[in-house]
Amino acid sequence: MAELRILHGTSQFQAADRLLRRIWNTRAGEDPPVAVDLMCALAHTGGYVGGAFLDGELVAAASGFLAEGGSLHSHVVGVAPEAQGRGIGQAIKAHQREWAAERGLNSISWTFDPLVRRNAFFNLARLGARAERYVPDFYGPMNDGINGGDVTDRLFAYWPVHPAATVTGPLGDGDAEVILDERGTPREPGGAAVLRCATPADAERLRREWPEEAARWRAAQRAALGGALACGYRITAFTKDGWYVLERAA
Repeated sequence: MAELRILHGTSQFQAADRLLRRIWNTRAGEDPPVAVDLMCALAHTGGYVGGAFLDGELVAAASGFLAEGGSLHSHVVGVAPEAQGRGIGQAIKAHQREWAAERGLNSISWTFDPLVRRNAFFNLARLGARAERYVPDFYGPMNDGINGGDVTDRLFAYWPVHPAATVTGPLGDGDAEVILDERGTPREPGGAAVLRCATPADAERLRREWPEEAARWRAAQRAALGGALACGYRITAFTKDGWYVLERAA
């Protein structure tokens, strides 16, 4: 089981920097996900800089800063590829929640790429976070190994520190109108109470191998998912087979 703890001192921040650069496949001359000097500043001004250790080795790192409304904004979380699939990401989020609760904070926020199916399922279905805002090109172009120069559309997620009951289960076939299908083909919504919006099976592979197809998916999802949220729908579930479920807000 991973040991979660707050990171301290330049040497630990440098270890976190090396790990995050490796996870993001940051090349020479490119900006790191989180610079060492920023981690130092966050740690000394009340922000969050944490890590997960397996057998004494740092295998995950996370950083965040205090935000308006009594919130922790989790800016970066990264888990080493060899340590993924072992519940470490969920353990880090739980550690952040405990840290926030100790400081009397109300919620944790973060952004994630709405095209990446596994992240959407983890954030919305497993953690029970809410995604209420679609933000086009939030960070501007990022040319690291994860984002691949794609425009950085993001969903803004909110996770209460003291959780209420959430509904994140999938709906059955035929219960919703499709506004973006499995091929990335958008459709005009007909005003149904419930909508479904697809995600590609592997958005990161699309970006690496078929960037034009990835760009087509991005544009279609921005119009369908972003458009539905702008029109008053809210995301109420994300299914295991990669569909956002949206319902018209009361």
